[in-house]
Formats: sequence, C-alpha cells, structure tokens
Amino acid sequence: MKIAALKTFINSTGNTFVKVETDDGFYGIGEAGLKRRGRAIGEVVAGFEPDLVGADPFRIEHLWQVMFRGGFFPGGVVQSAAVSAVDIALWDLKGKALGVPVYELLGGLTRDKVACYPHIGERDNIEKLVENCKQRQADGWLFARWGMSDPTGDGSVFEPIRAINHGIAQVKAVREACGDEFGICVDVHTRLDPVTAIQFCKAVEPYRPFFIEDPIRSESTQALRMVRQQTSVPIAVGEQWDSKWAFQQVIEEDLMDYCRVDLCIAGGLTEAKKIAGWCETHYIQLAPHNPLGPVSTAACLHLCLSSSLVGVQELPRIPGTTLTDAFPKQVPYEAGHLLVPEGPGLGIEFDESAFEGAEPYEPVKGSGFTRDDGSYTNW
Repeated sequence: MKIAALKTFINSTGNTFVKVETDDGFYGIGEAGLKRRGRAIGEVVAGFEPDLVGADPFRIEHLWQVMFRGGFFPGGVVQSAAVSAVDIALWDLKGKALGVPVYELLGGLTRDKVACYPHIGERDNIEKLVENCKQRQADGWLFARWGMSDPTGDGSVFEPIRAINHGIAQVKAVREACGDEFGICVDVHTRLDPVTAIQFCKAVEPYRPFFIEDPIRSESTQALRMVRQQTSVPIAVGEQWDSKWAFQQVIEEDLMDYCRVDLCIAGGLTEAKKIAGWCETHYIQLAPHNPLGPVSTAACLHLCLSSSLVGVQELPRIPGTTLTDAFPKQVPYEAGHLLVPEGPGLGIEFDESAFEGAEPYEPVKGSGFTRDDGSYTNW
C-alpha cells in the first residue's frame, strides 16, 4: 500500500479538509485549523506531495517528522495545521485498512462516553444566558461555556473593566440558577492582561467555575505564572499552540489545569497523544479545543476515548446537524455526551462530490475588537 494522492477541500465557510488516498482504494480524511488560512494550508499540503506520494501510509510517526521537519526552517502554525490534517487522515486511513477504530490504535477505550460542553449564545443578557444554560442542563449537558464580552455597544468594542464586571455577574447568576454541580466554563479568549485577568479570576472564585479559559494572550506563557500565583480558579489554555514544544513551560511549571490542545493545529493525533501523556504526569486533564467540523469532533473524541485524564470536550455543533452533505455519517451523540463511534477509522464518511460546484471560500475581514479609544485588541 502506497500513498497515491493528497487532496485539499475548502468549503465556503473556511473549513479545510485533506483527503489521503492510497493506490489500493483506501482513504483517510483529516481537518485543519485556522479557518481563514485554508488556501495557505492547501499550498503547504501540496508541498508535502514529493515526500508523501509513494510513501507507506502506515509509517505515521515517520511521516509526521518528514512533514514537520522537512522544510528545515520551522513552518509555524500554518504548517502545523497542514501537518495536523494529513496526520489525522493517516490515522483514519490506517484504522480503515486494518478494520479497527482509531481509539484501538491509540491504546483502546478508557471510558464509554465523553462529556461535552456547548456554546451558549445571547450571553450579554444575563436572564437569557441563565435561561439557555438551564435548558442545556435539562437536555443532559453537564457543562456550559460562553465567551467574555462587553455588554455595551454593537459588539465591536471591548473594555476590560466593563467586561469583567459583567462576567462576574454572569458566573454568579448561572451558579445560583444551575446548582453546584453544573460545570461553568468562561472563555476570556485572550482578551485580558494579567492584572485584569487576576481581578476577574479572584472575583469568581466563590462560584467555583470549572475553568477559566485563555485568561491572557497566548504569546507569553511565562506571564501565566502571575495569574496562577494569585488565583485558585482552574485555568485552561493551549488552543493557539502549534506543537508540544509550545506546551513545554505550562506543563512543566504546572501553569494550567486543563489542556486545550487543538488537534487540527498542534500536529494531529500523533502530537496530541504525546501532549496528553506529558500532561498526565502533571495531573493536567484534557479539554480539547474543537470549534471546527465533523472530522475535528471525531478526532478529539478518539483521543478522549483513549486517554486517562479527560475533563470535557468542546462541542459547539451536535454531530449530524451540519455539513451532512459532505459527511453523511458522523460520530454518535446523546444528551450532552459523545458516544463510542461504530466502524473502522474515525467512524465517519466523506463524500467529496459535495464540493463539486460549491461556492468557493472568499477571505473575510480579520476578527478583532477596539477599545473605547479606538485601539485594536484581541477578538
């Protein structure tokens, strides 16, 4: 069996998928992160062809090293996203060829289902936020997540002091409405600096959130020390990091409690499994970042099913409700949990004909907020 082709597909909303085909008819499907960089990712995947076409697809670790290191100069997050998509596709392909699910290749089941959290909309109105959280709770979800926001203006402005005061009121209201066992996850989305992040985290300590995600920008991992030293609130970080090396300091210095590894950015299942094992030695639980499509959801599920320390998995869209033309079979879901998939590989099916004649992806304006004074800040 040899790799015969690498194919990249980008839909109109920016989801990027990579299909790896072999000379004897097997295929695997992967997904890349960075929805606004699909064209660049496609070019990187094309650049892998001289090394991968004709290679043995079962040599996944070897091919990962070839892709990641083959250009000599570090490729950064765009290259890592491309590596991720190909790597996930190789695991899917190998499972299909051997007739086993990917979680068996990763060590077998450690659990029977994976608890997930949804994204809660209409967060600026606290009464509506509470109503939405209570409805999710009634539907079987054990967690809820929303992003920190500034409740004033048209949604394009973010002032930290207004946002943290509003965020404190949100957490208090949801805790009082949903009880002590409901998992509250607040995504700061890197919008605060260490000083305001500490103010927010200390203020919500009495309401015991499950975690506060990305309280500060991701570029300086050592800045997490200041936050960690001054609050007992669990911290979740990692969605923007593109390899195990980016996780090194926060793992070794115990600066996070939940690892938000993004399988479609950090190097696929091959790299994520290494990061997960490293986290285990520090009692850090997985909480995979999963904002994308059906392939990302499936890959994260197989990682969680085979890993010993898992807190929760992100699930903004219930499988089978989106992209069903391209993915007619998706992983099973029930009452706030993803279940063990049936069938070999990732347990999903891909129909590339859904992309024939489809509306092409067109780049959109960058995401970001402004402060009251007009300066640019993180989205």
